[in-house]
Amino acid sequence: MHNIAHRRLFRSIFSSRFQSFSTNLGKLPLSPPSIVAPSLLACDLSQMATEAQRMVSNGADQLHIDIMDGHFVPNLTWGPPVLKHLRSHVDIFLDVHVMVTNPEDYVLPLADAGADSFTFHIEATTDPGALIQQIRQAPRDMQVGIAINPTTDVETVLPYAEECDILLVMTVEPGFGGQSFMHDMMPKVTLLRELYPDKHIQVDGGVGLDTIDAAAKAGANMVVGGSSIFGAKNEVAAIDGMRLRLDTLRPATPMGEYSS
Repeated sequence: MHNIAHRRLFRSIFSSRFQSFSTNLGKLPLSPPSIVAPSLLACDLSQMATEAQRMVSNGADQLHIDIMDGHFVPNLTWGPPVLKHLRSHVDIFLDVHVMVTNPEDYVLPLADAGADSFTFHIEATTDPGALIQQIRQAPRDMQVGIAINPTTDVETVLPYAEECDILLVMTVEPGFGGQSFMHDMMPKVTLLRELYPDKHIQVDGGVGLDTIDAAAKAGANMVVGGSSIFGAKNEVAAIDGMRLRLDTLRPATPMGEYSS
């Protein structure tokens, strides 16, 4: 019954948005900008501040920060105190991806630490709507993101997507870097772009110059790059190249179709 309700909701949202698209083509919001965010999970962690500063100099649009608790995902990274120290070393948007069991407990600490966005996993909370409001009411203005794991049906985020700024589709199993890009996640991206042409659609996991074309064609405008940037011979070229692909390969209209 739960899946049936989601599918009915999808049909309702899609129908109303398609009708609006058909009758108000010239009134659609501009497509969101292309954003390439190096993931600090792939940097030399003993030199995190220096590595972050280098990425800023290399032209990164944002820096991606993975908060992992060793419970929701098997890996353990860092928490708000590390982010707070990093914030004092860089003047750039800090995109914070929260992979923890109780994301509600992290809203105020991360706001205090200087996070510019707070993206939580729908699998990690029993009340996504309340968590979204909690983030909105935080003392620091943070963008709200909602993420789904590869095994999660994209339709589970539809009841909350309108309230979010960022819709993140994981293209690897969350927790570790260096995994292969899952091309079969691209229909999720296509669907979200069709339904939400004005929102940030983010792809995280296995993204590099050899895989970004699929993400761009599906409609993603935000990508996270780990080893594909930090391990590149020319980091500037890697960042610029990914951004160029996003700029040139994204669908010209919200109804673009994914092809691998």
